Amino acid sequence: MSRFHKAVVTVAMLAAVSLAGAQSGANYPGVGRAATPKEVAAWDIDVRPDFKGLPPGSGTVAKGQDVWEGKCASCHGVFGESGEVFSPLVGGTTAEDIKKGRVANLTTTTYPGRTTLMKVSTLSTLWDYINRAMPWTAPKSLTTEEVYSVTAFLLNLGGIVPDNFTLSDKNMEEVQNRLPNRNGMTTRHAMWPGNELGGGVKPDTNNAACMKNCAPEPKVASFLPDFARNAHGNLAEQNRPVGAQRGVDTTRPEGKAPAPGVAAAPVAQKAAEAAPARPAARAEPAGGDSKAALALAQKYSCTACHAIDKKIIGPSFAEIAKKHAGKEDYLAGKVKAGGVGVWGAMPMPPQSLSEAEAKTIAAWLASGAGK
Repeated sequence: MSRFHKAVVTVAMLAAVSLAGAQSGANYPGVGRAATPKEVAAWDIDVRPDFKGLPPGSGTVAKGQDVWEGKCASCHGVFGESGEVFSPLVGGTTAEDIKKGRVANLTTTTYPGRTTLMKVSTLSTLWDYINRAMPWTAPKSLTTEEVYSVTAFLLNLGGIVPDNFTLSDKNMEEVQNRLPNRNGMTTRHAMWPGNELGGGVKPDTNNAACMKNCAPEPKVASFLPDFARNAHGNLAEQNRPVGAQRGVDTTRPEGKAPAPGVAAAPVAQKAAEAAPARPAARAEPAGGDSKAALALAQKYSCTACHAIDKKIIGPSFAEIAKKHAGKEDYLAGKVKAGGVGVWGAMPMPPQSLSEAEAKTIAAWLASGAGK
């Protein structure tokens, strides 16, 4: 299910909850209530491909460049080229693609990757995603003008609109007709909410559910033999430690998987097993309030890039603590201001926490980052 479909389902569910609340109030006094218009409006922010739901407003390419450099470039690059973590947003499209509405590089194997502007077929999707999910560290914090402006700047980077362009709710459909891959999506799959978006009634598959003579249990027709389990290296070491996906530890026999979280870092586990026993835990130095610091790290999404004892996108808290032991003021400044180049090319954007909160995290790091 696409992001757009999920949004439609979410709004439909809210409407159902509201109706159910009203009905339950009548049938079961004191149980539930109807959702208020304000509660529904807070969730009902999706923008459809026909631009229904798009708020009035506008934004210029020039304004978008300012917002981009301040809030977007740290992750996506100055020109949308991104870095070592995120996929590029711009590139791979041509003036001919803009004319035809179908990106030629999507049908070849010679282009090295897929960018956002190569794939996206509806301008509403681009606007809607920026509006609800960006910037990564503070989603939904952009104003309507900033969303229009950033979208305009991104389109300008792709050569879709000129430098002096102003994007607004009045000309979105005009710009939609210039998207390089606007003809690269089908709607004939009966998954749209209605025929008004060019959808179809008949699904594009003819599968039928089997509800009789069902097998009591599945039969295994083939399986991966033990000698081939680790033939291509340990899968646990080949997955990024971000998100829900985790590779199984193929160095262990099937069914002997370690506890959750361990599989993602088998190298660290082996090193720990080979290391001599540690002395008893030392008393935590003054100023290192681990519970408060970890709570703040979660609150401000620090844990999206940093873990206690392993590298994710940025270094582990333990590495930072070891390198900058005792440097509380330095660490507090880094937490607030962000930076790049100390641990690699991936920048850390500035954080919006208070001075006191920054010092709580810094004191914890400076004292060893104990759990």
